[in-house]
Amino acid sequence: MALSLTSDNVYKLYNIDLSKKIEGIAVLQQKHSKGQAYAEHPRLFDGLILAFMVNGSMKARIHFLEYELCAGQIAIVQPQLMIETLSMTENAEIITVGLSLDFITAFPMLHEFVMNNQIRWQPVLSLQAEEMTIKNELLSLIQKVYHKNQSPKKTEMLRHLVISLMSLIAESYTALADHNNPVKSRTHEIIDDFYLLISKYATQERSVYFYAEKLHLTPQYLSTFLKQKTGKSILQWIDYITLMHAKTLLKSTSLSIKQISNQLNFDEPSVFCRFFKRLSGTSPGLFRNRP
Repeated sequence: MALSLTSDNVYKLYNIDLSKKIEGIAVLQQKHSKGQAYAEHPRLFDGLILAFMVNGSMKARIHFLEYELCAGQIAIVQPQLMIETLSMTENAEIITVGLSLDFITAFPMLHEFVMNNQIRWQPVLSLQAEEMTIKNELLSLIQKVYHKNQSPKKTEMLRHLVISLMSLIAESYTALADHNNPVKSRTHEIIDDFYLLISKYATQERSVYFYAEKLHLTPQYLSTFLKQKTGKSILQWIDYITLMHAKTLLKSTSLSIKQISNQLNFDEPSVFCRFFKRLSGTSPGLFRNRP
């Protein structure tokens, strides 16, 4: 499991000023500085993520598949889908808006963003010139209102601006669907089902046969399929998810390394430490103490 973000802990993890906190909405602006690490681990958010690429570009893995996000484009990541930054240009600048599930459920028009297959499998959106101008103006207003001093109507103003922005995005997806309406394919079903299984069992079951049997596929077919579609083998995904569990526990709990090793079903802490260093390049202790 990746580092789990919630509408509450996101402020602490990304050092966002708590005085700006608005119930159900978080806004974060990030610039990539030369020599600065852009991401230590994938993230899962319990709500909806809107990532606006302002400058530069980045490559990211969203729900097992890789995408490139260029300046002007938007990435919409549905709740509990894993996103990992793979690379980022030195001039990259991105504005992220996070919306909690409570915020989404309060507005029926936002419900489609949670389960819509088109958004799930086409998370990167390009706008037309006119829509791009409107998007930039709305995003600028959202930032200004979000960072203004608290006032009786601040939350209400911010909600209306966010709804306007979401309506613009929804309209663009509707127009896109007229030309290309994706139907959930067998490929998508296998990736979805494998994701659910490995998120649940990665630290318990490390056998290719286990996952193949659950998916009613042969081990050889599943291994070949995942390698072709995602770039990683089953064993690589098992190690990957296990490492994400470990990083989450190291960063978000006070459990000892021995306790984490036991929780992740390693025979000995030394085996866990070797596993962690082999995949991450550093020891669990150094990773935990890194800012």
